[in-house]
Amino acid sequence: MTTTRTLGTGAAALEVSQQGLGCMGMSEFYGARDDSESLATIGRALDLGVTFLDTADMYGPFINEQLVGRAIADRRDEVVLATKFGNVRGPNGERLGIDGSPDYVRKACDASLQRLGVDHIDLYYQHRVDPKTPIEDTVGAMAELVQAGKVRFLGLSEASPATIRRAYAVHPITALQTEYSLWTRDPETDGALDTVRELGIGWVAYSPLGRGFLTGQITSPEDFDADDFRRHNPRFQGENFTKNLDMVARVREISEEKGCTPGQLALAWVMAQSTERTAVVPIPGTRRIPHLEDNAGANDVVLDDKDLARLDEVAPVGATQGERYPDMSSIDR
Repeated sequence: MTTTRTLGTGAAALEVSQQGLGCMGMSEFYGARDDSESLATIGRALDLGVTFLDTADMYGPFINEQLVGRAIADRRDEVVLATKFGNVRGPNGERLGIDGSPDYVRKACDASLQRLGVDHIDLYYQHRVDPKTPIEDTVGAMAELVQAGKVRFLGLSEASPATIRRAYAVHPITALQTEYSLWTRDPETDGALDTVRELGIGWVAYSPLGRGFLTGQITSPEDFDADDFRRHNPRFQGENFTKNLDMVARVREISEEKGCTPGQLALAWVMAQSTERTAVVPIPGTRRIPHLEDNAGANDVVLDDKDLARLDEVAPVGATQGERYPDMSSIDR
């Protein structure tokens, strides 16, 4: 079985592992940190061939890039390294808005290179679109980073179809990173997935396990640490939580018939959305080796047309109750 996928086409083509590893939760948002455990998990990921690592300057803030840099210091040649800029945070974690200005692009890239301890970034994303800066200016500055050898390929995150097209006209875009899963199928109806397929841009799916919900291991909001952001996420609240549990129960039934875990089935579904020109690559996040190994097992799950039709029935577009974030106003639509 193929163990890699190609994001982008032509000069923008980047070969990556068919699954990546999202590293955000190792430093923030999902409860207490354990850097030793996280370093071991990244090492195990590389051993398993999960070599597409995803981080961002805002995670921590800043410390997640440092963590990833430590983890890959002696294995850099094995890794396709992705990071992001644009969500500005202060040293105490304060949120300072979104910045896509050319000066900030250059400054942010240099800071990420230093924290990561590398001389280039393989895939550099604009994390969120800056409504104050024309996308042409932002991507123009990102293209200069490619010319300077600091960045190999460019990406966008949570960008609307119109923004994607405008960015693509300035410089080839290798990947769009946006939430996508059985839990979040909005990209199938808002034009984003159609746009990247038309242009031959790859799709990197974050939260492909529905922030852990699709694993079937979450039964109550009380399962979360006090500082876990899911306690305040609309999809994990009250009646939304109860209705969403019903959907996961139906996913579990199918997974049992397939002889895999619910999480493996959910990841296999994401990967099955790939087309000839647009690979869909999930980047499930975890800081624990057993979860990583379970996720990697999804590479061996094969879904036929009947399986996909059944999943469409139990988790159709719009089935999940609640918004993805408490405040959706920062998403470029």
